[in-house]
This record gives sequence, structure tokens and C-alpha cells, in this order.
Amino acid sequence: MNMMDDTGSRETSATRAAYLSLREMILVGDLAAGKKLKIEQLRSMLDVGASPVREALSLLTSDMLVERIDQRGFRAAPVSLANFEEILNLRCTLEDMALRQSIARRTSDWEEHLVLSHHRMKRVVGTDTFEDAHKTFHMTLLGNSESPMLERYCSQLYDLNIRYRYLAAGGARYQSRDIAAEHEDILDAAVKGDADAASVALLSHYRLTGEYLTSQLGGL
Repeated sequence: MNMMDDTGSRETSATRAAYLSLREMILVGDLAAGKKLKIEQLRSMLDVGASPVREALSLLTSDMLVERIDQRGFRAAPVSLANFEEILNLRCTLEDMALRQSIARRTSDWEEHLVLSHHRMKRVVGTDTFEDAHKTFHMTLLGNSESPMLERYCSQLYDLNIRYRYLAAGGARYQSRDIAAEHEDILDAAVKGDADAASVALLSHYRLTGEYLTSQLGGL
């Protein structure tokens, strides 16, 4: 590898690292919704150059987690109850479509991956790795749809929804749900190839969460 290739590789790696760090901070609320994102502050925080930070922020605008506020400025995307309700409605519509396509094309390999992803999620409940395992399970449900664009939109909407879950936190009413049983119902119906039952279970899972978050976010 020549020096120019090596420099480009380091820049790409730095951009990727900055993107992942900033994305995580926005999702969990460490960078508050609507907060102006200043390049110099972020590069100092992340210990990377200004260029990777700027490129990472540009990538995050495509994820709708960051907004441009002028020619060179950025801010963490704002939140609102209307925005959350739109995210919820889109998730229900698009994931229902992707789930039905996945089940219609189901294979033994997909079923095995789905069961394995569910098992791994159950093992890490209450740990720092649960969120990643939870998303993996939900994306595996949809991952047999053979619709890459649809799956990408579903993944993006999942991330946008996470921000609102962190904003609302886990109150007693949320914790009283048997979320493990909800996941089991979704899994069982999907593996059995019952698209209608799987859809009912998945959308009920989302709407129960949506009702809770809506009540918690009423002041937005």
C-alpha cells in the first residue's frame, strides 16, 4: 500500500469511528435533540480531525439524526410528538410489508437465524449489549424480504425510534409489560409461517410501546 492509500484508509477509519460515536451519542441523548454540533468541540471530544467529524455529520444527515442549519453548521435533529407518531406509523406500515415478504419466502436458514437471534437477545437482557441484540432480532425478522431498500428504511426507522425510547426512559408502566412474551409470540408465528398472526403480534408490540411513549412525551 502506498502512502496515499494508507492516508485515505486512516481517514476512512477515522470517519467511521466518528460516525459511530456521534450516532450513539445522539441516539441515547448524550447530544441533546436540537443541540448545535460544533466541529471544534466534537473533534476535541472524539480526538479526531475536523474533516472526519464533518464527513460523519454529513453521513448522519442521511440518517435523519443530524440537520444542517446553515451552509456549514449542524445540529442534532429535533424531536416532537408529531415526529414520533410519524415514525411509529411508518414502522408499522413498512415492517408489516417486510415481515410478510420474509415469511412468504421463508427458508430453513432464515428460520434458524431468527431462532438464534432471539436466543442471543434473551441471553443479554439487562446488559449493555441488549439494544444491539434486540435490533438484530427485529431486523432478522425482516431480512428475508429480498427488498434491500425496504429493509434499510426499516433499520433507519428503528434507530429514530430508539431516541424516543431513551427520552421517555423506562417507567413502571413500561416495565410491567411482558416484553419477552411479546417477542416469543412474534417468533412463534413467524417460524410457523403464519403471516397474519406474526403481523398482529409485531404491530401490537410496537403500538403498546407507542402508547406508552406518547403518554410520556406529551410535553414535547
